[in-house]
Amino acid sequence: DTDKEVELVRKKALEAGANGAAPSECWAKGGEGAMELADVVLKALKIPKKRKELYEDDTPTREKIELFATKIFLADGVEYTPEAQSKLRLFEKLDFRADGKQLTVNMAKTHLSLAHDRTMLGVPRHYKLPIRDMRASVGAGFYYPLCGVFPTMPGLPTKPAFLPVDVDPETGKIKGLIS
Repeated sequence: DTDKEVELVRKKALEAGANGAAPSECWAKGGEGAMELADVVLKALKIPKKRKELYEDDTPTREKIELFATKIFLADGVEYTPEAQSKLRLFEKLDFRADGKQLTVNMAKTHLSLAHDRTMLGVPRHYKLPIRDMRASVGAGFYYPLCGVFPTMPGLPTKPAFLPVDVDPETGKIKGLIS
């Protein structure tokens, strides 16, 4: 980028309400190239902010999902599959808690769009956010509705795969690796 282009981006960021703006040259200059940006970030962190939560701890789960859909993803509402409806009713009945509070909600959806569908680019409007399934990570303290179809992360084993790995001190050979 030219110096003129960088300055234009900095100026536009400040006009839009940013507390500061600085170029990052860390790719080319390593840590030294991030110092100016780091100073701007540190100054911004010192500015007091009023944080507004999307929902209160005691907001019902169904309402939390609706708030995510309408306030964050700008959908007109939510549509549940029968399976998701059934699981949500079960979770409501079981009333899972973490530290005495209702579980939070983390929406599982594509990262490629505000909507559930990666082909809905920009800021999609006039759609219902489909919830095809509901899952609970009770130990972690949250529910995660699945919006759309995509792969999810598998659960991790209770014993990490590195446990049987060792180095034979006499030969220097590594043993126990999965091959």
